[in-house]
Formats: sequence, C-alpha cells, structure tokens
Amino acid sequence: MSERRDYYEVLGVSREAEAAEVKRAYRRMAMELHPDRNPGNKDAESQFKEASEAYQILSDPERRALYDRFGHDGPRGGGFSGFQDVSDIFSAFSDVFGDIFGTGVGGRGGGRSPGRGADIETHLTLTLVEAARGVTKDVQVRRRSPCGTCRGSGAQPGSGAERCRQCNGRGQVVHSQGFLMISTTCPVCRGEGQVIRTPCSACEGTGFDQQEDTLQIAIPAGVDDGSTLRLVGRGEAAPRSGRPGNLYVILHVEPDPRFGRDGADLHTEVPVSFPQLALGDEVAVPTLDGEATVTIEAGTQPGATVTLRGRGLPRLEDRGTGDLVAHIKLVVPQHLSSEEAQHLRAYAEAGGIRVASAERKGFFGRKRK
Repeated sequence: MSERRDYYEVLGVSREAEAAEVKRAYRRMAMELHPDRNPGNKDAESQFKEASEAYQILSDPERRALYDRFGHDGPRGGGFSGFQDVSDIFSAFSDVFGDIFGTGVGGRGGGRSPGRGADIETHLTLTLVEAARGVTKDVQVRRRSPCGTCRGSGAQPGSGAERCRQCNGRGQVVHSQGFLMISTTCPVCRGEGQVIRTPCSACEGTGFDQQEDTLQIAIPAGVDDGSTLRLVGRGEAAPRSGRPGNLYVILHVEPDPRFGRDGADLHTEVPVSFPQLALGDEVAVPTLDGEATVTIEAGTQPGATVTLRGRGLPRLEDRGTGDLVAHIKLVVPQHLSSEEAQHLRAYAEAGGIRVASAERKGFFGRKRK
C-alpha cells in the first residue's frame, strides 16, 4: 500500500477504544483474513499484515501513546519496524491465534511446528557526534546458541532422535470420551514427535549452550536517545531448527555540554560582550564538525538567535538535516578595572545616562536611625 492508513481505521475502532475492544476487532479480522482461509489471495494477505501491524501498535500502551502523538513516525522512532513475514505475526500473537485455531502456531499445523528463539536485548552508548554521523560498533552479546558438539540436535554424536512410539511422530495423542475425540500433547515426547535415547553429554540433551559473541552493529545517522534497533534473527537459537529470535539494541546518546537537542535541531549558547553586540563582530560557534564563524550585526539584542542551516543532525528516514541555532548571551563582567569603569561612565554620560556609583548609598541604602 502506497499510503499507510490510520491504525484505528484499519481495525474499525474508535481512538477511545479499550484494549479488550481492540483485541476483539483484531481477532475478528484475523479469522476472516487468515492466510490458511485465503490461499493465494495476496490482497487478503496484505490486509492481514496491515491489521496485525495495527494491533501490535494499539495493543501496546507505550507504542499506542507514541502513535497517538506522532502518527506512524512515533512507533517507528521507538524501534518498531513492522513484521518481516506472516510467520513473524504468528509468533508475536500466538495467544490470539491459539484462542482462534487451537494448538500450534497460528493454527498452521500440529504440535511439531518449529518454535522460535527468544528475543534478547542489549544496551549501547554513543556520543552525540557518533549519533549524528552514524557509526559501526562492536557489542558483546551472551545468547543461547546451537551446541557445538551435537550441532543443536541434542543427541550424542553418532546417534540421533527416534520417532516417538507413543504418538507415532505426530506430537499429539487422541483420547476418546464417549462421542468426543480429544487431542492433547503427547506426554512422552512433549509434542516434539521424536525422542532422544542418548542425550549429548556436552549440552545434556538440550541442543544449546551459552555463548559470548561479538557482533558488529551499524548505527544509522540521526538516532536519538532511547531509540531501539531490531536485528532480525540475531537473538537466541530456536529448537528443531526453528527461526532464531531477534536482538534489540537500545541506544543511549550521551549529553554533549556544548549542545541541547530538539529532534534533528541543535541549540548552543554564544557568550558575547556589550561592545560586540553594540558594534557588531564575528564570533566562533561550536558545531559537530568544529567551529564556525558567524556575524553579529551591530545593535543585536541579548537573546537573539543566529541559525546555521543544515548544521544539525540528519533526520531519520527523511531527507535533509536539522539546523544549529546559536543563542546570543550577553555576559556582564563582574569586575572592572578603574580605567574600564572610567571609560564606561564616559560612555554613559555621552548618551545622557546617569549611573549612580555603587559605592554611594542612595535613599534605600541609608541606615535608619
């Protein structure tokens, strides 16, 4: 779809709809648009993905708040990037599809469907300059990976898994209760459909071990503090050669004492003296790429701003770059030499300004008897 529709419109609910109403609306649409009920129907599959994306945002209070405030850019700035494929949807909403279709992932098969690995997260700290330019960082991640001895099978090398005799490899056993036939998970293989007679000694039959890996993470230019990157398939390994989980990298951008940040725009203070404001001058302004020179026009007032176009940060998923806004700050000297004070009084008198000496006590400075 070329233009993304409003999520509330997609699910057919009001903006005040409560979580239960949102879930009911999605369940209804998922039942109607499920790919197994619409084989080969690309339009139904597209609507199914659209409804699932809308539900993932509106069912999460934090993402919903971002969406209500900033539209589609809100959740995207918080790390949401949608679903890669339909199986991603089934994994994310297994509770919903389990309610609709019974056991199994999305109702798309029996208990032997490969699972999905767990998601993991890590934190990464950047300087403001790194966030502005983009950078590649190495991060240490401890995650569950396939056992190096049995290569994830869980069986001792030289042996293998055998078909479960209890369920004949189906992962389900059927019980008869009167006129009813009830299918339950096989108690012997626990739904796997196979059993391991000789477990791997290295991993004790789990098929996994914990590994410390170094991953290179490419950080795009313009990220903000709290942004989250999702790396698909870089999480923990899954059983039975299922799809691995995802890695979520939460970014922290260190404050830079030179700048304040407002989205893609930067703000900085430029201290100047009264003569510079009155007469005009050229002053240095800090930027992300070093210092730049700006002109202060004669007669500039304290608090005025000078904008350097395109000297801010890149805008994520958008064209262009923010600006750098220099705020002019008047600095009044706390101590003057006698010569400086003399010249300053002469300036005041020339302009018809009478300045009482701080050393003289005026009416309010007299002591009461």
